Amino acid sequence: MNKKFVYTSLALALSFGAMAQDQNAIKFSAPVNKDRAYQHLSVLASDEYEGRETGKKGGWMAAEYIKKQFQSFGLVGPVKGGKDPYLQAVGISSKKLTGVSLKVGSQTKENLKDYYIFAPSAPAGGFNVKASSIIFAGYGLNKEDFNEYAGQNVAGKVVVIFATGDPTAKAAAQPAQGRRGQSSIGSQQAKIKYLQENKAAGVLVINERVESLSAGQKASLAEGTADLKREGNQNKNTLPVVTIGTTVANQILAAANTNVEEVKKKIAETQKPATTVINIPVAFTAKLVEEDIKADNVLGFLEGSDPKLKNEVVVVTGHYDHIGLEADPNAPDKVNNGADDDGSGTTGVLMLAEAFAKAKKEGHGPKRSILFMTVCGEEKGLWGSEWYSEHPVFPLENTITNLNIDMIGRGDDNRPGDNNFVYIIGSNMLSDDLDKIGKKANTDYVNIVLDEKYNNRTDPNRFYYRSDHYNFAKHGIPVIFYFNGVHKDYHQPGDEVSKIDFPMLAKRAQLVYYTAWELANGEKRPVVNKNEDGTLKAN
Repeated sequence: MNKKFVYTSLALALSFGAMAQDQNAIKFSAPVNKDRAYQHLSVLASDEYEGRETGKKGGWMAAEYIKKQFQSFGLVGPVKGGKDPYLQAVGISSKKLTGVSLKVGSQTKENLKDYYIFAPSAPAGGFNVKASSIIFAGYGLNKEDFNEYAGQNVAGKVVVIFATGDPTAKAAAQPAQGRRGQSSIGSQQAKIKYLQENKAAGVLVINERVESLSAGQKASLAEGTADLKREGNQNKNTLPVVTIGTTVANQILAAANTNVEEVKKKIAETQKPATTVINIPVAFTAKLVEEDIKADNVLGFLEGSDPKLKNEVVVVTGHYDHIGLEADPNAPDKVNNGADDDGSGTTGVLMLAEAFAKAKKEGHGPKRSILFMTVCGEEKGLWGSEWYSEHPVFPLENTITNLNIDMIGRGDDNRPGDNNFVYIIGSNMLSDDLDKIGKKANTDYVNIVLDEKYNNRTDPNRFYYRSDHYNFAKHGIPVIFYFNGVHKDYHQPGDEVSKIDFPMLAKRAQLVYYTAWELANGEKRPVVNKNEDGTLKAN
């Protein structure tokens, strides 16, 4: 050990009130062990919990299990105004279509086989469209030198177009893998926008992939789409959109004595629009139903012992949700158990909560308060942590750090044969103080390899932005994300309890525990001294 390191460590100890090898910290770390980890994870990642999908039975079961553990430790439920002080209801709703139908000529088509309708893009309340004829407008382009709507008034009409593409795009400008050039004017979004602005009654979008929808895609479309209730995220689309396959498209085009292949070839060869009015009746109907989904963050609160410092809060998080059941009824293993992702992190939060609660019961509770929170909806888009950051139970300005645990139970396929490591991400993004505290806790107590491979904003995997810590970091709260990397069973049914390295899960959780101990008892909170995202405010 060189002198510079010794002096630096001594300065840190004096600055943050952290003495190496705090015997109380060691004494109360006992619950953070491999056996306790197995007890929790063997329940949370069992088949009975059905992959813990947000808004589903397994997710509710997991929330109840975690709540009961917090209660048994003696933690307080800090949520006010709800039905349960341990549960923060997260505002999630689903949009689902009922009464879906499509009739072309005299034939009624089959939903999810011949066509589909994406619920989030449907107009509020749904639609009921009938027309005695339609306008086929090719690729739906309205460029100056290639206007497929020239001479056509689409107001009140049903229009049929190809989903994407621009036959006038030069080959050199086309993306790789055989896709046609997708300029903004050639994108489906731009085409829909034009028709909406020009008050079309509806649009049938031809997409050859309709006939090859997977079982999972069909199940997702039938089930509807859930999303977080955010201000301003309501769908403003007033144009009914039905996506049809080539079979239906060819039936429509047959009334004009052509088909999909022929009309595409004609447009490509002539470089001229093939817009035409086709006299074939169509009718399509759907009712949009929006329903609230029950989903909760689970919170256990341990009040600090210092009269002043207890108003400051360390938040320890892990997401308890996973991706649920396999959609394919013929799948050999139907349960995505999520033992590592993120049953391991949830288990870590539970072990830390028990350890700190025991310390408090024996008169050695932390000076600052600690909020132990397992969040829902991470797999859907960091919903639970986003909701908390916008509806915090404790003021964000009093939240000094978020320690987030997401996958600490296995190794990384890129580091074969050696699990004695953990990736730390975000540690020095906002606060050099936090970075030093976390690394010193490792040196003093745990001594595992801290790999910073992904600890940057330019990482192509974007791990810094992909877990719940980011919803704290974006508000200027220093964070550390603990992570064991990706393996072949990531988001697969093979993410099972039997493949967890429980000694390493416990060891990584101990690192989080000792870091939390230092933060909760230190003289000063970590100073925010960086602002590289450009939108953050120092606390």
